[in-house]
Amino acid sequence: MASVVRHQTRLRNSREDAAVSEVLGVIMMLAMVVSIMGGVWVFLNPYISDFEDNTNWNAANGIADRLEDRIDVAADSPDGTGIRHKLGMRTSMLQGVSNLEIWSISADLSPADIIKISAFTTTSFSVSSVNATAEKVLIHHENGINEFQIDDSNGLVSHNLQLTDWYVITVLDGNDEPIHKTVKYTISGLRIITSLGNGEHEIYLVNNARIEHFADSAWEISKFPRVEFDELATGGIRLSIILTNIEVNGSLGSANQLGLDIISAGSLNPFSGPCYNVRYSLTNSVAPVISPQYDDQWLSEYVLNRASGTLDSFVGLAPFERASGADGITVSSLGESVYFDLSINKVVVEK
Repeated sequence: MASVVRHQTRLRNSREDAAVSEVLGVIMMLAMVVSIMGGVWVFLNPYISDFEDNTNWNAANGIADRLEDRIDVAADSPDGTGIRHKLGMRTSMLQGVSNLEIWSISADLSPADIIKISAFTTTSFSVSSVNATAEKVLIHHENGINEFQIDDSNGLVSHNLQLTDWYVITVLDGNDEPIHKTVKYTISGLRIITSLGNGEHEIYLVNNARIEHFADSAWEISKFPRVEFDELATGGIRLSIILTNIEVNGSLGSANQLGLDIISAGSLNPFSGPCYNVRYSLTNSVAPVISPQYDDQWLSEYVLNRASGTLDSFVGLAPFERASGADGITVSSLGESVYFDLSINKVVVEK
């Protein structure tokens, strides 16, 4: 009897040992699987992050493409008309950014005189006239048009206007004929911010240009402002500048489906015809390296002609004073008039 009991006890113990061994085996197998999966995840995580970053970057560029197309359509539309558009902004955020560029543009409307407006203060500026034909000025600003006389003794024009974002100064001679115009216009734009693994990625849409920046790299310009110089088949030359100001009402933010109204707010055409002594300059506040890159783009042909010693016959965009373009850009036309066309479009973006 005792031998039977011992046999049953050994049998039961062996079964319990087998059960414990099976549990330990399953646990060890699960631990091995988890370890392998963890190693695979650690190995693949950088590639997954890069894939997500590339997907989000592509999405941000697609948003920028669509915004540029819709803004161009609205800019060419009649005042007060536009389009309604929806954007998928799941991984990006859209912001309006004010005062990104300041453009200063001037030209004489007659070959009989050379006019320069300078010494700006909050309440005055001075007008110099080589042949003393300037008599008075008209100042067109956001609140209307005002007329002021030019002081004969010092060329000073005193006014009590609040000239802020933009103005157009027209100089008149004794016959009330316009002989010069100076334009100042402040440009605002949009910024698309996307969070990536190495920091924020930014795209600025400002004045028909696209400026892009990664957190660990330099600023890049993929599109430049619309400044076009052409030699016409008839023998004349033409300079066309199109400025586009984007004004944002309220906040935009991000959403899976962000609905936007993109509406035309009218346009200005200060110059449209033969001009002389054309000059323009701009300051871009996105980054200090942007304005010099614009100048390099516009002065590329001038630099080539200077290097080859053919500036005597050069026709095109040239630096106003310093060769870098820091003092502005003019047109080398060999004494001929330049057909100058300046269009300033204003677009309003709101939710």
